[in-house]
Amino acid sequence: MSIVVEMAGELYSMLADQVGEVVPLRQDDSAANPPTLDPVWREVSKGVHRRDGQLLIVLDVERVLAIGGGR
Repeated sequence: MSIVVEMAGELYSMLADQVGEVVPLRQDDSAANPPTLDPVWREVSKGVHRRDGQLLIVLDVERVLAIGGGR
């Protein structure tokens, strides 16, 4: 599956193995990365949401593209 994002007037495509589900998230339910979050995830995360006993990581697309040489 290809996920396309636009940044600074350019299109980027990210490949995902699969999408489990799409869920609406409220901004006021977000939290900072917990100190126990794996450092690899912490580097590419904008924060987290806790939902139904699960921790959802919010991907920082700009950071991922910067690491991958896209920006």
